[in-house]
Amino acid sequence: MVRRRLGGSTIRHRLSSLASLFEYLCEKNAVTHNPVKGVERPRSETGEGKTPALGDHQARELLAAPIDDSIRSKCDRAILSTLLFHALRRDELCKLKVRDFRHTCKGVPLLKVSGKGGKMRYLPLHPGTHSLIHEYLDVAGHGTDENGALFRPVRNNRTGRLEKAITPDGIYKLVRAYSAALGFQIGAHALRATAATNALDHEADIAKVQEWLGHANIATTRIYDHRGTRPEDSPTFKMTY
Repeated sequence: MVRRRLGGSTIRHRLSSLASLFEYLCEKNAVTHNPVKGVERPRSETGEGKTPALGDHQARELLAAPIDDSIRSKCDRAILSTLLFHALRRDELCKLKVRDFRHTCKGVPLLKVSGKGGKMRYLPLHPGTHSLIHEYLDVAGHGTDENGALFRPVRNNRTGRLEKAITPDGIYKLVRAYSAALGFQIGAHALRATAATNALDHEADIAKVQEWLGHANIATTRIYDHRGTRPEDSPTFKMTY
C-alpha cells in the first residue's frame, strides 16, 4: 500500500478492517493467530485539514464569476451558492430533486439533503440561494418535475438527454474552471471547507455546525475550527481582574 502511495488514513483503515476480520476468525477457531497484530501503521495525521478554505473576498468573487444570463450561468450560480452557503458534498448536491428545495418549517424554506448512509437532514435555505435556484428553474423549464433532478447538465453531447442529474465530476470541473480563472484553482470540497470554517469563525455553535455538515463525529468538525489559533481568541484576553 505504501508503494502504491496510498494515504496514511487509507492504510490505517484497511489494516484495521483486516485486524477485525482476523480477530473474529481467531474467536471462531478458524485461524490460529492474527497476522495483522503488530504491523506498524502510519501515524494519525493531526492538526488542520488539508483542504484549503477560501477567504471571504475569494468566495464573493467565485459567486459572481458566472456573469451572463445564459441557462448555464444561472445553473452555475445556483450550484456555487448552494455549495458555499450549505456546505454540501458533491454527491449530496447531485442527489437533490426539485422537490427537495420546496420544504418549509415555520415559513422558512428548507433544503432536504440525503447524506452519507442515507441520513437525511433539513437545512434552512439561504435567501440568495433560494432566489438563484428559482431563477435557474424558470429558464431551465423543469421546475414542475418534482421527482426529477434539481441540477442538470445544460448540454449532454454524448446522449442528448438532459433529464439526469449533473455528475460529481461535473461539479468538480465547474468549480475548478471558475476558480482557476480567478487565480486560485481549487476543488469542490474546498467550498465545503470554506463554509464550515466561515460559520465557525463567525461564532456558529460547533455542535450545530456538526449537524449542518452531517458529520457523525464532532472531531471531524473540529478540523475546520481555527479559532484556537487566533490570538484574539486566546484565554489571555478573556480574563478580567
